[in-house]
Formats: sequence, structure tokens, C-alpha cells
Amino acid sequence: MANISKKLLAELTSEEATGPFITFMLNTHHAHQDVEKDQITFKNFAKEAKKRFEKKYTDHSFEPFQEKIDQLLADGDFWRSGTKGVAVILTASETYIHRLSIGVDDQYYVSDLPYLLAIIKNAQFNYSYYLMALNRDSMKLYCVRNKEVKAVELPDDAPKDIVTALGDELTGGNLNVSARGGETGSFHGINTKDEEVEIDWINYYQAVDNYLKELDNPEQLPIYLFALPENQTQFKKVAKNPYYSDKAAITGSPAQSNVNDVKKESQKIADELAAAETQSYQKLTDKKFNDQLVDIVPAAKEGKISHLFIATSNLVDGFGEDPDVEYDRRQVLNEIADDVIKNGGQVFVLDQKDAPDEKSLLAVLRY
Repeated sequence: MANISKKLLAELTSEEATGPFITFMLNTHHAHQDVEKDQITFKNFAKEAKKRFEKKYTDHSFEPFQEKIDQLLADGDFWRSGTKGVAVILTASETYIHRLSIGVDDQYYVSDLPYLLAIIKNAQFNYSYYLMALNRDSMKLYCVRNKEVKAVELPDDAPKDIVTALGDELTGGNLNVSARGGETGSFHGINTKDEEVEIDWINYYQAVDNYLKELDNPEQLPIYLFALPENQTQFKKVAKNPYYSDKAAITGSPAQSNVNDVKKESQKIADELAAAETQSYQKLTDKKFNDQLVDIVPAAKEGKISHLFIATSNLVDGFGEDPDVEYDRRQVLNEIADDVIKNGGQVFVLDQKDAPDEKSLLAVLRY
């Protein structure tokens, strides 16, 4: 689960987070006309939320919520964020904003609890990591977070290319490295014997590895490679960096890739990691579990659940037959999720094909 989602869920399920809560789930857009539509949707939801709030919480004032809603409606930067969706969770004293990389049902909820399921779903298969685009003679570093890719600005003395890294220590002699940052065959000069080129190759990768050891990485994010097979093999031989991981990689030449190319390629990393994660879930069905809602509700309250899996097939669009009443099944599942998290368990909201044994609802028990 992405660290930002973990932090938010911890805050929202802590003793300090007290309701009532109003949660808005919105898909967001880029084009100016669509942004205006998003604002209108939010404004209309806010009006309906006010009606529901004043009916449900007669001893609370809606005014603090309205102030926060008005602030968001007037905040142009908020509406130009460019993410796929957003969760806005309000209390009388706090505003929580969580950007989403998934599409959601445009919804609002007025409840004693915040609506957590979309935040949990957004965190599934949503990996934060560094991606190093590595050639024989150059490297670039990218940070992938919430499925967005940003180039990391490296200082001038970083080993961005072999000349900067090795300088006078190049054993290949008077080498000229192609300005394109190419692959094999980019070395030219007076000494180009294979052995000398390989020594420079190894020394360069060692310099890169040493540099990455000093990378400011407080979250200890893994570093994956985007490189040709031979470069992956060579770097793996020399790497002593605790953050480097070969659990996933992009195989290919990044020499001519820009940030948009890297973003497309990064889906391969997500696919590899998701496949491994999904496979690990299947083993949980070897333990004792419940798959009936009537059994899961009390087990969640009693802290018996270590892992709760909710398939998205449970999350039906709309509010049900009575728009003045919260949609029951979503709220029941949300309450179960809240209980599980508060009791130290983990909650997953997955497509049914990814859930253990493809069950729509599954609670793995601690005992």
C-alpha cells in the first residue's frame, strides 16, 4: 500500500478523528469545460449533503463544513490538479484531501465514519519507487508515486554519465561518449579494447551504486531498473545498495526515452509487482476464513480479522431506492473496514479476479 494512503488511513481511523464526516468522491478532469462541470457536481453534492446532515445531525452546525466547501470551490489550484479523481473528507475542524489515480463513482456520504473504501482501492497495486534508466555510459533517475512519474533533478556531481563519474580514471584512455547517451558502441578513442571498456563499465556502475547509497530516501523506496538485459545483469553483479531491487524491471533501452515514455513503460513494473502480490493473497485461503457478511461483521468488531478482501462487485452505483438514506451495503462494508483497520488488520478492495479464490468477500481470521 502506498505510504501516503497508509498515513491517511491511520489518521482517519485514529481516536483523534471524530465525526460527523462528510466525504465527497469525485472524478476530476483537465479540460476547462470539464473542470467547471466538476465544480458544479461538487456544489450540487454539497447542497444535498447539507440537507442530509441537518436531518441526521440536528445538534451539530453545518457552518464549519460550508466554510471548507466554499474555500475549495474558490481554490483554482485544487480543481486544476490533473489527477484522475479526488477524495475530500471533511470534519468540523479538518479537511483531508486525497488524490486518486483511479476512477470512482461520483458520490457523497454523511456519516459517523469517513468513507474509506475508495482510498483503500486507490492504494492497491499503487507502488511508490525510484526507477533508474540505466545505459552503459549514463543514467537518469525518476520517482514514481501515485502512478505519476517525475524526473529526479540530480546535482552536477552526480554520476549522470561515465565521464562525470570516472573522469581521469577512465581506463579506456581518451574516450568520447556519444552525446545521445547510447548503448554499446558509443565508446571511441585510442584504447577501445573490450577488456578496458568492460572495466570502465563496471567502475561506472559501482560509482552509480555508491551514489545511490547516499540518496535521500527516508521512505526507503526500492530502486528498479529500466535497462537492457546485459546492463541489468552487470549492475546486479556490482550493486550493494540496500534499496536496489530486482523483483521487477523494465527490459529495453532507455537511451532515447523521455518522461512520457518512462511513464508508459512503468506500467510493466506495476504489472510485475501486482502479479506477485495477487499470487501471495491466494495462499491466505489456507488459513481459517469467513466469506459470509453475517459472520464477518462481529468478527471485525472483535478484532479477529487479519485480512479483509472486498471485491468491487460489492460497490454498486447509486444511493439505492431512497436518496435520503445512505446506501446500506457500502456503509456496512465501510464500517467493517474501519473496524478491521482500527484493530490492526489489513483491508483490500480488489477486482474480483484478483481476490483470493475470486470470492466477493473474504475475511481471513487471526485464530
